[in-house]
Formats: sequence, C-alpha cells, structure tokens
Amino acid sequence: MVEEKKTEAVVEEAAPVKVKKAPAKKAAEVSPEAKAEKKVAPSKKAQPVAGVKSRLELRYKAEIVPAMMKKFNYTSIMEVPAIKKIVINMGVGDATANSKLLDDAVNELKTIAGQAPVITKAKKSIANFKLREGQAIGTKVTLRGIRMYDFLDKLISIALPRVRDFRGVSKNAFDGRGNYTLGVKEQLIFPEINYDKINKIRGMDIVIVTSANNDQEAYTLLELIGMPFKK
Repeated sequence: MVEEKKTEAVVEEAAPVKVKKAPAKKAAEVSPEAKAEKKVAPSKKAQPVAGVKSRLELRYKAEIVPAMMKKFNYTSIMEVPAIKKIVINMGVGDATANSKLLDDAVNELKTIAGQAPVITKAKKSIANFKLREGQAIGTKVTLRGIRMYDFLDKLISIALPRVRDFRGVSKNAFDGRGNYTLGVKEQLIFPEINYDKINKIRGMDIVIVTSANNDQEAYTLLELIGMPFKK
C-alpha cells in the first residue's frame, strides 16, 4: 500500500515536459548591393537582340549617304533621302469569277515578298466590268526595314536581269514627289516562283516610296543603289 501511494505522488508531482521546436532557418541575408543588382539586371526577355542588316542597307550607310551629301551639299546626314517603304500591288480582276485565283495570287506574293499580303477590294461598283463595291480584286503588301532592303536588292540583282531583252527601266516613272513606280509583266522573274506550279502569269506594280524632296534626288538615290535605268 505504501509503494502505491509513492507511485501516485510521483506521478502527480511530475511536471509536463515541453518540447521546444527547433528554430526555423533564416533565409540567407541578401546584401543591399545584391538587391540593387537584381533590380537593375534586365530579364532574359528584355535583353536586346542584335539585328541582322541587309547588305544593301549597309552599303547605303557606308557609300550612298556620303556620295549624296557630296553631290547635293547637304549639311547633315538627316537631309539625305532614304527609301521609306516598298508597296507591291498585284491585280486579280478575274477573281470575280473564280475566288481560287485570288488565293493563288496571295500565296505567290507572299512567297516573293516574304511577308503576308492583304486583299484589296473595289471602292465602287462598275457595271461594265461586272464589279461590285467591296468585291476582292487584288492583293498587296507593304515592306519596310530589312525586308524592304532585301526585296530591292533581289529585284535589282536577280529579278530584273532575268527579263527577256531587258534594256533598263524607264526614267520617267517618277511622280514628282520622289516616288518611283515600276511595272513588272510576270512574276516568273523572281527566283522563288516555280513555273510548273503557277496557274496564270500575272504582273504587278512596285512602288518605291522615298523621302526625297524631288525627282532628281530620288533618281540619284536609286541610281546609286543600283537601279538599272535606261541610258
């Protein structure tokens, strides 16, 4: 009996055991300098990528700009005319009877220009031509930047020399405001077009828009670039 009382007393007097939790590990402290570096350092997406330039654009800046400044006595390189854009327009009048012809023209122009074109629609109805307002009648594409320079380089160096009995392009196709329009009778002069895969030979209008103030400046610019004008 005595032993049982002692055991009970021992149990009553025993203090509850508190289990201490191990302190959580503190995150490694970051110095103010490191925080500043993280804020300043741009993300991978924001890092600029070195752009690839066309050889014609490089030649324009290295050779044509100094030559134009010398001839016209410009005081700043900002005065030197430049090519702003190239617009290629392909008419598809027979698309009114067969819409598939328009799809073929769009694909061919995309192949030539390297950029998806848009469909042009009639602005008004003409009964004699069975044309309704809003009807798709052609396709066009506007090129700027490196695609513009690449297309112009290809046109001058490869496409125009493939024209049968080619003797040069006209000097009289300027509009008085420094823009030049060139008509091409068939798309086959471009190396990307396969003769066996086309349904119909089509022509196109190529408009070269410059920042020149007059036709003389625009003519000199295109001549220095390499446009083969008639002599």
